[in-house]
Amino acid sequence: MDGTYQGQDTKGNQWQWPPSRDFLDAYWMPFSGNRHFKANPRMVVGAEGMHYKLADGRDLMDGIAGLWCCNAGHGRKRISDAIKNQIDELDYSPAFQMGHYKAFDLANRLTAMFPGDINHAFFVNSGSESVETALKMALAYHKARGEGGRTRLIGREKGYHGANFGSTAVGGMTANRKMYGNLVTGVDHLRHTHGIEENRFTRGEPQHGAEFADDLERLVELHDPSTIAAVIVEPLCASAGVILSPKGYLERIRAICDKYGILMILDEVITCFGRIGKPNASEFYGIVPDIVCTAKALANGIIPMGATLVRSHVYDAFMHGPDYMVELFHGYTFSGNPMACAAAHAALDIYEEDGLYYKGTTLGPYWEDAVHSLKGLPHVRDLRNLGLIAGIELEPIPGAPGKRAFDLWWKAFQRGLLIRTTGDTIALSPPLIIEKEHIDFAFGLLAELLAEQDKAA
Repeated sequence: MDGTYQGQDTKGNQWQWPPSRDFLDAYWMPFSGNRHFKANPRMVVGAEGMHYKLADGRDLMDGIAGLWCCNAGHGRKRISDAIKNQIDELDYSPAFQMGHYKAFDLANRLTAMFPGDINHAFFVNSGSESVETALKMALAYHKARGEGGRTRLIGREKGYHGANFGSTAVGGMTANRKMYGNLVTGVDHLRHTHGIEENRFTRGEPQHGAEFADDLERLVELHDPSTIAAVIVEPLCASAGVILSPKGYLERIRAICDKYGILMILDEVITCFGRIGKPNASEFYGIVPDIVCTAKALANGIIPMGATLVRSHVYDAFMHGPDYMVELFHGYTFSGNPMACAAAHAALDIYEEDGLYYKGTTLGPYWEDAVHSLKGLPHVRDLRNLGLIAGIELEPIPGAPGKRAFDLWWKAFQRGLLIRTTGDTIALSPPLIIEKEHIDFAFGLLAELLAEQDKAA
């Protein structure tokens, strides 16, 4: 054997390496350059710990926790055993008018993680669904309270909240929006906090820009507070290039929302479950949002799973009328799926017992030093870090936006490191099981590739 993959398809035919173009053509891949991939296939056939195994026999270090989701790393037997056991016990249970113990147990476990009176969880299957759920809850909450005129939703420029219609509408990334017409009407956006000169190469939380939160006051004056249902923001804009919230920014958003009776939705799909050195960003920043969106690492990325969590006053607003009536006409076939709940419980066990919620605090200084060791290398415009996440912003190639970062992505892949790019920013968010030797490899390789850029050109 030459070390390449020897798997078979469902009919017993051995898979080819490399696969034929005809074999690859049927799958329209999401958020991918389909033509580049099908000309240069990158097939994953296994995973263990910090690494993927590729079909060509190579190991690939995971520098992005799958897609910001595999916080406990790969191949965790505790999670796979929990799923196998759950299949034998209860494979599926309807989520409407029926329940099972693990869903209620998980709801109690999740709400206990959050500050304040965030006491209720509504289960979904992804971050996009968690956001859609939050937006619908916000609109319905005001209607239930007799303020049905509050229909406007406020997002933020450069925000990413998922790929469904509502989540795309409140998002602020141009490429994600431009092909889809008006999306959802009645949406406006706060200014982003990217590019503040004083914040360049800041270690940890940026010190400048909290006043950008006051842009919400401008939108309140423009639209009138009686028309605004909710504001949704991420603690950090990961998909836009790890744009961090300035110190005090989220607290000011919270205060303005309180002032005008606007719900604050915090999109923690990426930051929850240890990414920035605390169990969640609500605790890290010391705020209590009205609604919190979670997904990704909730089940370690193994099974689609998410939860929209709400404060008691949001839940209580719906608990009126005859008790046999449905209070919120919303939900999904797979809400609180038994196998997803089993996977989530096992993942949370690992996070708690292995200290992964706080790994971004204990290993954060070493990670931070590694990130900022890249300062001064060719075309590095800015470096940003918090916990175990980082953004490396590069100067674009004139006339070819995004190409510099993509070229580095391709070279890193060929050298055994998986990174993520957005525009000309490299994003890193490794599994929280990362150790110093992995950090040394990742940043040593990136430093080498950055230094070689102009030579290769």
